[in-house]
Amino acid sequence: MKGKLVFLKLGGSLITVKEQPHTPRLTVLERLAEEIAGALAQVSDLHVLLGHGAGSFGHVPASKYKTRLGVKSAEEWLGFVEVWRQAAELDHLVLRAMERARLPVLALPPSAMVIARHGAVGSWNLKPLQRALRQRLLPVIFGDVVFDTRLGGTILSTEDLFSYLARRLRPSRLLFAGSQPGVWEDFPANTRLLSEITPGSFPGVEPRLRGSAATDVTGGMADKVRQIVDMVKANPGLEATIFSGEVPGNVSRALLGENLGTSIHT
Repeated sequence: MKGKLVFLKLGGSLITVKEQPHTPRLTVLERLAEEIAGALAQVSDLHVLLGHGAGSFGHVPASKYKTRLGVKSAEEWLGFVEVWRQAAELDHLVLRAMERARLPVLALPPSAMVIARHGAVGSWNLKPLQRALRQRLLPVIFGDVVFDTRLGGTILSTEDLFSYLARRLRPSRLLFAGSQPGVWEDFPANTRLLSEITPGSFPGVEPRLRGSAATDVTGGMADKVRQIVDMVKANPGLEATIFSGEVPGNVSRALLGENLGTSIHT
């Protein structure tokens, strides 16, 4: 594929009210869609893989049924379906916002395409995704339930999916737009923002990071940063940025190459 490939995640705390179950932030979604459209219109060789979190749609039933830990009983399979339903409902809202911004979105739900093995991607037919990117469509993936050869079923976060895809699609950058301006060294006091994190500095930083203030069955900030550090470490030249999508224009600026928030690099 010719051109630059960027993975962009819209965090669950950005596109939903994470403390209120089943509550989307539709105005924010509309703005983010316009920013993505604006950036793509300016750079002809920019390709974007869009991912998003589940926020207040998926994490509550996932926590109730402990879906990420495995699915065995009849009740747990009903929970599996409920998590799927809510994640798909939020994805539909994301797609509608992108469509209204005249973006050529294409949903590629992991539940229909990925088989996991013990909580990690085991197999994934990437040909539809690769073809979509070549045609400069906007493929959309998201944190979702998947069948698992060891656990029966589980949940894979957007970071889990990006980690697998980064080794195979070789993006130049990973962008994580959330509700915070970057990674706070002292959450929840939020007085010291880290400008950068490297694989070398992360062991010293990790004990000072704290989890999310809301329910998040796929791990808090420390777990997410650890995954991103591992992605950067495993893919030489890859750079990641965690920044605020709350500030109008930030998503567009990040897609166009501006440095924002916390940079994670080797």
